[in-house]
Amino acid sequence: MSSQARLAAALGVVQILAWGSSYYLMAVLATPIAADTGWPLPWVVGSLSVGLLVAGLASPLVGRTIARHGGRPVLVAGCLAISAGLMMLALAPNLAVFVAGWMLMGAGMAAGLYDPAFATLGQIYGREARRAITLLTLWGGFASTVCWPLSALMLESVGWRGTTAAYAGLHLAISVPLLLRATPKAPRLEARDHVPPAELAGDERAAFRIMAAIQTLAGLAVTIIAVHLIGLLGARGLPLAAAVALGALIGPAQVGGRLVEMAGGTRHHPVWTLLAAVSATAAGLVLLAASEWPALALILYGAGNGVYSIARGALPMALFGPERYPSVMGRLARPSLVAQAAAPLVGAGLIALVGAEGTLAVLAGIAATNLALAAVLFRRTATLRVT
Repeated sequence: MSSQARLAAALGVVQILAWGSSYYLMAVLATPIAADTGWPLPWVVGSLSVGLLVAGLASPLVGRTIARHGGRPVLVAGCLAISAGLMMLALAPNLAVFVAGWMLMGAGMAAGLYDPAFATLGQIYGREARRAITLLTLWGGFASTVCWPLSALMLESVGWRGTTAAYAGLHLAISVPLLLRATPKAPRLEARDHVPPAELAGDERAAFRIMAAIQTLAGLAVTIIAVHLIGLLGARGLPLAAAVALGALIGPAQVGGRLVEMAGGTRHHPVWTLLAAVSATAAGLVLLAASEWPALALILYGAGNGVYSIARGALPMALFGPERYPSVMGRLARPSLVAQAAAPLVGAGLIALVGAEGTLAVLAGIAATNLALAAVLFRRTATLRVT
């Protein structure tokens, strides 16, 4: 196994635990927490939005810190913050402390999820990081597959407080040692070597803004689907079992799309990866809105979403170079995470306003807009491309 593959595997295990104990946690625990404590379910679910909002606000600082000090201390700090936040959830005597725990976890998510991991790989491997980023997303694609059943098993055995405490312990016992052992130190950069995205000029500035818009729209759509898909399918008359079975197609499709991208290696520029990702996503959501072949629609959507994760990690490296990569990733993450924080409420508002069919049509429109933006990005970045 190559050094890239070993590091990607180590970071992949960390990502599975990080995503599973934060972003995916409330899917299993929200209802039991509300039932056990009497806290309002919207507030329990909304605490994740609070965490994502904090993550979005903190992301630019995280990117600058990685640029100056390397990824290892930032990723370790992220795991420690998620662990501490989980312990606050486990011990929370009231809703205010519970929400505060999610705020601490939000800071950990900013420093411990994909974007800082991508930035770390980019700083270590430079323009050769694309394969490692692809491998990492393959590992991360199993987060819900591993952690949803694990969360359900622990919930049944030790309750929701024991589950959050157990995840906190897993970060300390597995994630932190893996990061300290597997992640090499990065050379510290002087301030003169760091050019923040605000100082990009001409085509670079335009590319940055278009990429930020794409990430914002993608974050909004993906989170609305993650939160509301089963309900949207149910509103069309599908039984719960059928809706869940259709939704379960997304995870394997994501991994399948990433495997196809990995097989392509580095023979194409990552802007083509982005175009393929948004094209598949748009095709899937248009089919879903048109009530045509829902299984194929969700497979296309899942494959596109899986490949998109690679594109958003690889394309900034190709366009802006390794020196600016960590700070660019941190700045790009902010609008996406803020959109994800707002998405559950936006989705609920859309469903109340225009119904399930209208909401699916809006999602298809968002995906089509992203396809148009990607085409504009393709044209505007011809002079920036490095093969």
